[in-house]
Amino acid sequence: MYSLLLWRCFTIAKDNNALVNEQIRAEEVLVIGPSGEQLGKKSREDALILANAAGFDLVQVGTNPNNPVCKLMDYNKYKYEKQKKQKEALKKQRVNANETKEFRLSVNIDVHDFNTRVNQVVKYLQKGHKIKATIRFKGREMAHTELGEDVLNRFAEAVKEYGEIEEKPKMEMRSMFMMIRPIKKEGENNEKN
Repeated sequence: MYSLLLWRCFTIAKDNNALVNEQIRAEEVLVIGPSGEQLGKKSREDALILANAAGFDLVQVGTNPNNPVCKLMDYNKYKYEKQKKQKEALKKQRVNANETKEFRLSVNIDVHDFNTRVNQVVKYLQKGHKIKATIRFKGREMAHTELGEDVLNRFAEAVKEYGEIEEKPKMEMRSMFMMIRPIKKEGENNEKN
């Protein structure tokens, strides 16, 4: 039984910097029960025996080394819930922060491919994402960069109902790109407030 307790203590200790079970070095600790009730000051050994008998871990929650506060809890469950909350918070941040989506076009793009990309871009603009339209020039196409600029302008014209040009077409090495941002409708600001 004692070896199981030690094993559990060391496997938990690797994951976090909280003091758990045998890691607690204070001689006396203030013990709080699993539902928040105060169980009073106890010696470390008595607190560990109490936690083990109840099937919980003894976790130091107070940072004061002179008067440590420890709580009886299932530490693995607590860690799992904490990670779950962090993931949810990250997910909400990603939803709020709209991403930039990149679409690649070519100088000699076919009409059907062009229309497919326009439809995809319209969906992303409606969701509030920015669009980066890129054309990469290959070989002799570098001599006719104005053709690429025409394709980008035609692309911006096709989505002008949903997005406006944020950055005009610009050359960068062998690529030309343009940024399009979504147009905010008048009703959107009122709905959010």
